Amino acid sequence: MPFALYLLALAVFVMGTSEFMLAGLLPAIATELDVPLGTAGLLTSAFALGMVIGAPVMAAFARRWPPRLTLLLCLFLFAASHVIGAITPLFSILLITRVLGALANAGFLAVALSAAGTLVPENQKGRALSILLAGTTLATITGVPAGALLGTAMGWRTTFWAIAVLCIPAAIGILRGLGPTARQPADASGAPRLRLELGELATPRLILALGLGALVNGGAFAAFTFLAPVVTEHAQLAEGWIPVALVIFGSGSFLGVTLAGRLADRHSGAVLAVGGPLLLAGWIALALSASHPGALMILLFVQGALSFGVGSTLITQVLYAASGAPTMGGSYATAALNTGAAAGPALGAFGLATGLGLLSPIWVASALTAIALLIMPLAGRARAKHPANANC
Repeated sequence: MPFALYLLALAVFVMGTSEFMLAGLLPAIATELDVPLGTAGLLTSAFALGMVIGAPVMAAFARRWPPRLTLLLCLFLFAASHVIGAITPLFSILLITRVLGALANAGFLAVALSAAGTLVPENQKGRALSILLAGTTLATITGVPAGALLGTAMGWRTTFWAIAVLCIPAAIGILRGLGPTARQPADASGAPRLRLELGELATPRLILALGLGALVNGGAFAAFTFLAPVVTEHAQLAEGWIPVALVIFGSGSFLGVTLAGRLADRHSGAVLAVGGPLLLAGWIALALSASHPGALMILLFVQGALSFGVGSTLITQVLYAASGAPTMGGSYATAALNTGAAAGPALGAFGLATGLGLLSPIWVASALTAIALLIMPLAGRARAKHPANANC
Protein backbone atom coordinates (compact mmCIF):
# COMPACT_ATOMS: atom_id res chain seq x y z
CA MET A 1 0.00 0.00 0.00
CA PRO A 2 1.26 3.54 -0.78
CA PHE A 3 2.95 5.34 2.11
CA ALA A 4 0.67 8.36 1.54
CA LEU A 5 -2.24 6.25 2.81
CA TYR A 6 -0.55 5.83 6.17
CA LEU A 7 0.09 9.57 6.42
CA LEU A 8 -3.59 10.20 5.80
CA ALA A 9 -4.37 7.60 8.47
CA LEU A 10 -2.26 9.62 10.93
CA ALA A 11 -4.53 12.63 10.50
CA VAL A 12 -7.60 10.39 10.71
CA PHE A 13 -6.18 9.07 14.00
CA VAL A 14 -6.05 12.61 15.43
CA MET A 15 -9.57 13.40 14.28
CA GLY A 16 -10.87 10.03 15.43
CA THR A 17 -9.44 10.66 18.89
CA SER A 18 -11.46 13.86 19.06
CA GLU A 19 -14.61 12.21 17.77
CA PHE A 20 -14.48 9.30 20.22
CA MET A 21 -12.82 10.91 23.24
CA LEU A 22 -16.06 12.27 24.68
CA ALA A 23 -17.06 8.71 25.62
CA GLY A 24 -14.62 8.98 28.51
CA LEU A 25 -15.10 12.68 29.27
CA LEU A 26 -18.87 13.13 29.28
CA PRO A 27 -19.36 12.82 33.07
CA ALA A 28 -16.69 15.46 33.75
CA ILE A 29 -18.03 17.83 31.08
CA ALA A 30 -21.60 17.44 32.34
CA THR A 31 -20.50 18.20 35.90
CA GLU A 32 -18.34 21.25 35.14
CA LEU A 33 -20.77 22.85 32.67
CA ASP A 34 -23.80 21.92 34.80
CA VAL A 35 -25.82 20.00 32.20
CA PRO A 36 -27.48 16.56 32.39
CA LEU A 37 -25.46 13.59 31.16
CA GLY A 38 -27.87 13.02 28.29
CA THR A 39 -27.48 16.65 27.19
CA ALA A 40 -23.70 16.34 27.31
CA GLY A 41 -24.02 13.27 25.08
CA LEU A 42 -25.47 15.53 22.39
CA LEU A 43 -21.93 16.84 21.86
CA THR A 44 -21.26 13.56 20.07
CA SER A 45 -24.43 13.89 18.02
CA ALA A 46 -23.57 17.50 17.14
CA PHE A 47 -20.15 16.41 15.90
CA ALA A 48 -21.65 13.63 13.81
CA LEU A 49 -24.42 15.87 12.46
CA GLY A 50 -21.83 18.43 11.40
CA MET A 51 -20.02 15.68 9.51
CA VAL A 52 -23.22 14.52 7.80
CA ILE A 53 -23.88 18.02 6.49
CA GLY A 54 -20.26 19.00 5.98
CA ALA A 55 -19.10 15.98 4.01
CA PRO A 56 -21.11 16.57 0.80
CA VAL A 57 -21.06 20.38 1.12
CA MET A 58 -17.31 20.67 1.54
CA ALA A 59 -16.59 17.95 -1.01
CA ALA A 60 -18.73 19.79 -3.58
CA PHE A 61 -17.16 23.15 -2.73
CA ALA A 62 -13.58 21.88 -2.98
CA ARG A 63 -14.00 19.18 -5.64
CA ARG A 64 -11.66 21.00 -8.09
CA TRP A 65 -9.06 22.00 -5.48
CA PRO A 66 -5.78 20.10 -5.05
CA PRO A 67 -6.34 17.55 -2.28
CA ARG A 68 -3.35 18.77 -0.25
CA LEU A 69 -4.77 22.30 -0.02
CA THR A 70 -8.20 21.06 1.04
CA LEU A 71 -6.77 18.67 3.63
CA LEU A 72 -4.54 21.34 5.19
CA LEU A 73 -7.33 23.92 5.39
CA CYS A 74 -9.62 21.38 7.04
CA LEU A 75 -6.93 20.42 9.52
CA PHE A 76 -6.34 24.08 10.46
CA LEU A 77 -10.06 24.67 11.09
CA PHE A 78 -10.19 21.46 13.11
CA ALA A 79 -7.32 22.59 15.36
CA ALA A 80 -8.83 26.08 15.83
CA SER A 81 -12.18 24.62 16.91
CA HIS A 82 -10.46 22.64 19.66
CA VAL A 83 -8.57 25.68 20.93
CA ILE A 84 -11.87 27.54 21.32
CA GLY A 85 -13.50 24.51 22.93
CA ALA A 86 -10.68 24.29 25.44
CA ILE A 87 -11.23 27.82 26.75
CA THR A 88 -14.99 28.35 26.60
CA PRO A 89 -17.00 28.28 29.86
CA LEU A 90 -20.33 27.80 28.03
CA PHE A 91 -21.87 24.52 26.90
CA SER A 92 -23.53 26.27 23.94
CA ILE A 93 -20.16 27.49 22.63
CA LEU A 94 -18.64 24.07 23.15
CA LEU A 95 -21.51 22.60 21.14
CA ILE A 96 -20.81 25.05 18.29
CA THR A 97 -17.10 24.21 18.29
CA ARG A 98 -17.99 20.53 17.94
CA VAL A 99 -20.04 21.33 14.85
CA LEU A 100 -17.21 23.42 13.36
CA GLY A 101 -14.69 20.71 14.11
CA ALA A 102 -17.02 18.21 12.49
CA LEU A 103 -17.31 20.29 9.32
CA ALA A 104 -13.52 20.30 9.09
CA ASN A 105 -13.32 16.57 9.83
CA ALA A 106 -16.00 15.89 7.23
CA GLY A 107 -14.20 17.77 4.51
CA PHE A 108 -10.94 16.06 5.38
CA LEU A 109 -12.35 12.53 5.48
CA ALA A 110 -14.41 12.98 2.29
CA VAL A 111 -11.35 14.09 0.33
CA ALA A 112 -9.14 11.46 1.98
CA LEU A 113 -11.54 8.64 1.12
CA SER A 114 -11.78 9.73 -2.50
CA ALA A 115 -8.02 10.26 -2.76
CA ALA A 116 -7.32 6.87 -1.22
CA GLY A 117 -9.28 5.20 -4.00
CA THR A 118 -6.97 6.74 -6.60
CA LEU A 119 -3.82 5.50 -4.86
CA VAL A 120 -4.67 1.81 -5.28
CA PRO A 121 -6.06 -0.45 -8.04
CA GLU A 122 -9.83 -0.42 -8.50
CA ASN A 123 -10.27 -3.81 -6.82
CA GLN A 124 -8.42 -2.79 -3.63
CA LYS A 125 -10.68 -0.01 -2.36
CA GLY A 126 -11.61 -2.12 0.65
CA ARG A 127 -7.99 -2.45 1.77
CA ALA A 128 -7.37 1.27 1.24
CA LEU A 129 -10.46 2.07 3.31
CA SER A 130 -9.32 -0.28 6.07
CA ILE A 131 -6.03 1.60 6.38
CA LEU A 132 -7.81 4.93 6.78
CA LEU A 133 -10.30 3.51 9.26
CA ALA A 134 -7.43 1.88 11.14
CA GLY A 135 -6.51 5.42 12.14
CA THR A 136 -9.94 5.71 13.75
CA THR A 137 -9.77 2.38 15.52
CA LEU A 138 -6.25 3.06 16.76
CA ALA A 139 -7.70 6.25 18.24
CA THR A 140 -10.06 4.14 20.33
CA ILE A 141 -7.15 1.93 21.45
CA THR A 142 -4.61 4.59 22.34
CA GLY A 143 -5.85 8.14 21.74
CA VAL A 144 -9.21 7.91 23.47
CA PRO A 145 -8.03 6.09 26.62
CA ALA A 146 -5.05 8.45 26.81
CA GLY A 147 -7.48 11.35 26.52
CA ALA A 148 -9.62 9.86 29.29
CA LEU A 149 -6.58 9.45 31.55
CA LEU A 150 -5.37 12.97 30.73
CA GLY A 151 -8.84 14.35 31.37
CA THR A 152 -9.05 12.53 34.71
CA ALA A 153 -5.62 13.74 35.81
CA MET A 154 -5.62 17.31 34.46
CA GLY A 155 -9.21 18.10 33.42
CA TRP A 156 -11.12 17.53 30.20
CA ARG A 157 -9.96 20.85 28.73
CA THR A 158 -6.38 19.55 28.64
CA THR A 159 -7.51 16.84 26.25
CA PHE A 160 -8.86 19.46 23.84
CA TRP A 161 -5.49 21.26 23.93
CA ALA A 162 -3.70 17.98 23.24
CA ILE A 163 -5.83 17.37 20.12
CA ALA A 164 -4.95 20.83 18.78
CA VAL A 165 -1.23 20.17 19.30
CA LEU A 166 -1.44 16.76 17.58
CA CYS A 167 -2.70 18.46 14.44
CA ILE A 168 0.83 19.80 13.87
CA PRO A 169 2.55 16.47 13.03
CA ALA A 170 -0.52 15.45 11.02
CA ALA A 171 -0.15 18.60 8.90
CA ILE A 172 3.54 17.89 8.40
CA GLY A 173 2.66 14.39 7.24
CA ILE A 174 0.23 15.74 4.66
CA LEU A 175 2.77 18.28 3.40
CA ARG A 176 5.36 15.57 2.90
CA GLY A 177 3.07 12.82 1.66
CA LEU A 178 0.96 14.55 -0.99
CA GLY A 179 2.29 16.58 -3.89
CA PRO A 180 1.14 20.21 -4.21
CA THR A 181 -0.27 19.66 -7.71
CA ALA A 182 -2.08 16.37 -7.10
CA ARG A 183 -5.66 16.54 -8.28
CA GLN A 184 -8.93 15.12 -7.09
CA PRO A 185 -9.88 11.62 -8.34
CA ALA A 186 -11.01 13.05 -11.67
CA ASP A 187 -9.40 16.12 -13.14
CA ALA A 188 -11.22 19.24 -14.27
CA SER A 189 -11.87 17.88 -17.73
CA GLY A 190 -12.80 14.35 -16.76
CA ALA A 191 -14.94 14.74 -13.63
CA PRO A 192 -18.69 14.30 -14.11
CA ARG A 193 -20.83 17.36 -13.54
CA LEU A 194 -21.84 17.81 -9.92
CA ARG A 195 -25.49 17.31 -10.88
CA LEU A 196 -24.66 13.89 -12.33
CA GLU A 197 -22.68 12.88 -9.27
CA LEU A 198 -25.54 13.92 -6.99
CA GLY A 199 -27.87 11.95 -9.23
CA GLU A 200 -26.10 8.77 -8.13
CA LEU A 201 -27.87 9.19 -4.79
CA ALA A 202 -31.09 8.10 -6.48
CA THR A 203 -29.79 4.62 -7.36
CA PRO A 204 -31.27 1.84 -5.18
CA ARG A 205 -27.92 0.12 -4.64
CA LEU A 206 -26.34 3.29 -3.21
CA ILE A 207 -29.42 4.20 -1.15
CA LEU A 208 -29.46 0.78 0.51
CA ALA A 209 -25.70 0.79 1.11
CA LEU A 210 -25.93 4.21 2.74
CA GLY A 211 -28.84 3.14 4.94
CA LEU A 212 -27.15 -0.04 6.11
CA GLY A 213 -23.92 1.77 6.92
CA ALA A 214 -25.81 4.39 8.92
CA LEU A 215 -27.81 1.81 10.90
CA VAL A 216 -24.86 -0.36 11.93
CA ASN A 217 -22.68 2.63 12.76
CA GLY A 218 -25.56 4.20 14.69
CA GLY A 219 -25.78 1.13 16.87
CA ALA A 220 -22.05 1.18 17.60
CA PHE A 221 -22.08 4.87 18.54
CA ALA A 222 -25.21 4.58 20.65
CA ALA A 223 -23.49 2.00 22.86
CA PHE A 224 -19.98 3.47 22.75
CA THR A 225 -20.95 7.06 23.62
CA PHE A 226 -22.54 6.07 26.92
CA LEU A 227 -20.09 3.32 27.82
CA ALA A 228 -18.55 5.21 30.76
CA PRO A 229 -21.66 5.18 33.01
CA VAL A 230 -22.29 1.52 32.17
CA VAL A 231 -18.79 0.66 33.41
CA THR A 232 -18.92 2.74 36.59
CA GLU A 233 -22.57 2.59 37.63
CA HIS A 234 -23.98 -0.62 36.16
CA ALA A 235 -20.92 -2.88 36.41
CA GLN A 236 -19.88 -1.07 39.62
CA LEU A 237 -16.26 -0.67 38.51
CA ALA A 238 -13.95 2.17 39.52
CA GLU A 239 -13.54 5.18 37.23
CA GLY A 240 -10.08 3.96 36.26
CA TRP A 241 -11.71 1.09 34.37
CA ILE A 242 -13.23 3.46 31.82
CA PRO A 243 -10.04 3.80 29.73
CA VAL A 244 -9.49 0.04 30.07
CA ALA A 245 -12.94 -0.60 28.61
CA LEU A 246 -12.23 1.85 25.79
CA VAL A 247 -8.94 0.11 24.98
CA ILE A 248 -10.68 -3.26 24.88
CA PHE A 249 -13.43 -1.99 22.56
CA GLY A 250 -10.85 -0.23 20.39
CA SER A 251 -8.65 -3.33 20.15
CA GLY A 252 -11.59 -5.31 18.89
CA SER A 253 -12.42 -2.52 16.44
CA PHE A 254 -8.89 -2.55 15.03
CA LEU A 255 -9.06 -6.31 14.55
CA GLY A 256 -12.46 -6.05 12.87
CA VAL A 257 -11.38 -3.33 10.45
CA THR A 258 -8.15 -5.16 9.59
CA LEU A 259 -9.89 -8.44 8.83
CA ALA A 260 -12.72 -6.78 6.94
CA GLY A 261 -10.20 -4.85 4.84
CA ARG A 262 -8.86 -8.15 3.52
CA LEU A 263 -12.29 -9.61 2.86
CA ALA A 264 -14.52 -6.70 1.85
CA ASP A 265 -13.34 -6.48 -1.77
CA ARG A 266 -14.18 -10.09 -2.63
CA HIS A 267 -16.22 -11.68 0.14
CA SER A 268 -18.43 -8.94 1.54
CA GLY A 269 -21.54 -11.11 1.26
CA ALA A 270 -20.04 -13.73 3.56
CA VAL A 271 -18.83 -11.08 6.04
CA LEU A 272 -22.32 -9.61 6.30
CA ALA A 273 -24.16 -12.95 6.37
CA VAL A 274 -22.07 -14.18 9.30
CA GLY A 275 -21.13 -10.94 11.05
CA GLY A 276 -24.54 -9.27 10.96
CA PRO A 277 -26.47 -11.83 13.05
CA LEU A 278 -23.52 -12.21 15.42
CA LEU A 279 -23.46 -8.45 15.91
CA LEU A 280 -27.12 -8.40 16.91
CA ALA A 281 -26.68 -11.36 19.27
CA GLY A 282 -23.67 -9.63 20.83
CA TRP A 283 -25.56 -6.41 21.60
CA ILE A 284 -28.35 -8.37 23.26
CA ALA A 285 -25.85 -10.42 25.27
CA LEU A 286 -24.06 -7.23 26.34
CA ALA A 287 -27.29 -5.67 27.59
CA LEU A 288 -28.18 -8.79 29.56
CA SER A 289 -24.77 -9.34 31.16
CA ALA A 290 -23.33 -5.82 31.58
CA SER A 291 -23.52 -6.08 35.37
CA HIS A 292 -20.86 -8.81 35.27
CA PRO A 293 -17.46 -7.14 34.74
CA GLY A 294 -15.77 -10.14 33.12
CA ALA A 295 -18.56 -10.69 30.60
CA LEU A 296 -18.73 -6.95 29.94
CA MET A 297 -15.04 -6.73 28.97
CA ILE A 298 -15.16 -9.83 26.76
CA LEU A 299 -18.26 -8.64 24.93
CA LEU A 300 -16.81 -5.15 24.45
CA PHE A 301 -13.91 -6.70 22.50
CA VAL A 302 -16.24 -8.90 20.46
CA GLN A 303 -18.65 -6.08 19.70
CA GLY A 304 -15.82 -3.75 18.73
CA ALA A 305 -14.61 -6.31 16.20
CA LEU A 306 -18.06 -7.11 14.84
CA SER A 307 -19.42 -3.56 14.66
CA PHE A 308 -16.37 -2.14 12.87
CA GLY A 309 -15.87 -5.23 10.72
CA VAL A 310 -19.46 -5.21 9.48
CA GLY A 311 -19.60 -1.42 9.37
CA SER A 312 -16.42 -0.97 7.32
CA THR A 313 -17.60 -3.65 4.89
CA LEU A 314 -20.83 -1.73 4.37
CA ILE A 315 -18.93 1.55 3.84
CA THR A 316 -16.74 -0.18 1.25
CA GLN A 317 -19.95 -1.07 -0.56
CA VAL A 318 -20.89 2.61 -0.54
CA LEU A 319 -17.63 3.44 -2.36
CA TYR A 320 -18.27 0.75 -4.96
CA ALA A 321 -21.91 1.77 -5.39
CA ALA A 322 -20.82 5.40 -5.82
CA SER A 323 -18.26 4.63 -8.54
CA GLY A 324 -20.15 7.01 -10.85
CA ALA A 325 -19.40 9.88 -8.43
CA PRO A 326 -15.58 9.97 -8.27
CA THR A 327 -15.25 13.31 -6.46
CA MET A 328 -18.32 12.93 -4.20
CA GLY A 329 -18.25 9.22 -3.32
CA GLY A 330 -16.03 9.77 -0.30
CA SER A 331 -18.48 12.34 1.06
CA TYR A 332 -21.36 9.89 0.67
CA ALA A 333 -19.45 7.28 2.68
CA THR A 334 -18.61 9.89 5.33
CA ALA A 335 -22.25 10.97 5.50
CA ALA A 336 -23.40 7.38 5.97
CA LEU A 337 -20.94 6.81 8.80
CA ASN A 338 -21.95 9.96 10.59
CA THR A 339 -25.69 9.83 10.03
CA GLY A 340 -25.51 6.80 12.27
CA ALA A 341 -23.04 8.50 14.60
CA ALA A 342 -25.50 11.39 15.02
CA ALA A 343 -28.69 9.36 15.34
CA GLY A 344 -27.31 6.64 17.60
CA PRO A 345 -26.22 8.85 20.53
CA ALA A 346 -29.36 10.97 20.14
CA LEU A 347 -31.52 7.88 20.49
CA GLY A 348 -29.39 6.70 23.40
CA ALA A 349 -29.77 10.10 25.08
CA PHE A 350 -33.53 9.90 24.56
CA GLY A 351 -33.57 6.53 26.29
CA LEU A 352 -31.63 7.94 29.23
CA ALA A 353 -33.80 11.07 29.44
CA THR A 354 -37.03 9.06 29.48
CA GLY A 355 -35.86 6.90 32.37
CA LEU A 356 -35.29 3.67 30.44
CA GLY A 357 -32.04 3.07 32.29
CA LEU A 358 -28.30 3.10 31.65
CA LEU A 359 -28.59 0.12 29.31
CA SER A 360 -31.04 1.82 26.96
CA PRO A 361 -28.27 2.88 24.51
CA ILE A 362 -27.26 -0.79 24.15
CA TRP A 363 -30.86 -1.75 23.42
CA VAL A 364 -30.91 1.05 20.84
CA ALA A 365 -27.87 -0.61 19.23
CA SER A 366 -29.75 -3.91 19.17
CA ALA A 367 -32.79 -2.35 17.51
CA LEU A 368 -30.80 -0.53 14.83
CA THR A 369 -28.84 -3.68 14.01
CA ALA A 370 -32.04 -5.70 13.75
CA ILE A 371 -33.46 -3.19 11.25
CA ALA A 372 -30.24 -3.44 9.23
CA LEU A 373 -30.56 -7.23 9.09
CA LEU A 374 -34.07 -6.90 7.70
CA ILE A 375 -32.82 -4.60 4.93
CA MET A 376 -29.72 -6.60 3.95
CA PRO A 377 -31.56 -9.02 1.62
CA LEU A 378 -32.83 -6.05 -0.41
CA ALA A 379 -29.28 -4.73 -0.69
CA GLY A 380 -28.11 -8.14 -1.87
CA ARG A 381 -30.68 -8.16 -4.67
CA ALA A 382 -29.65 -4.66 -5.68
CA ARG A 383 -26.00 -5.73 -5.90
CA ALA A 384 -26.98 -8.73 -7.99
CA LYS A 385 -28.30 -6.35 -10.67
CA HIS A 386 -24.78 -4.91 -11.03
CA PRO A 387 -22.44 -7.76 -12.10
CA ALA A 388 -19.37 -5.51 -11.88
CA ASN A 389 -18.00 -5.78 -8.36
CA ALA A 390 -20.93 -7.99 -7.43
CA ASN A 391 -18.91 -9.67 -4.71
CA CYS A 392 -18.17 -6.35 -3.10
